[in-house]
Amino acid sequence: MKLHFFKTESPVGSVFIIADDKNLRAVTFHQPWPGYQKALGKIEERECSITRETTRQLGEYFRGQRREFDLPFELVGTDFQKKVWKDLANIPFGETRSYQQQAQRVGKPKAVRAVGGTNARNPLCVILPCHRVIGASGRLTGYAGGLDVKQFLLRLEGHDLEKFK
Repeated sequence: MKLHFFKTESPVGSVFIIADDKNLRAVTFHQPWPGYQKALGKIEERECSITRETTRQLGEYFRGQRREFDLPFELVGTDFQKKVWKDLANIPFGETRSYQQQAQRVGKPKAVRAVGGTNARNPLCVILPCHRVIGASGRLTGYAGGLDVKQFLLRLEGHDLEKFK
């Protein structure tokens, strides 16, 4: 399978998009190619229709013109990981959920740490909005793209960050 990557710029820095000819495979703020190549295979630097559409939809999101993404994607992971990642898409724009709530939603109420660890490995940042998941105390917790990026994304979605302190 041929994988393509494209680097685009956003208000929070570079975003790297990886796709095959049919599906989005990863969106990340970092360029961890060895890890992705081990999981996904050889990656070539070139655009394809999926990377172009992802770039367009991300641009609309960052301009405040899009609240949901409509992109074909394929997730690589365990059944539990896929369930957790897919559940992220059910958190509406402008809302948050705790890791505990997400664990309950995926049918594993005692797996809060596992849910947190899985979210930290979310391959489709922003697209599957793990930035909308917060600690049970209501405080912001870590984010693979950095806490400053999480804060930016939540502000973009209309949140007053004072409520998370």
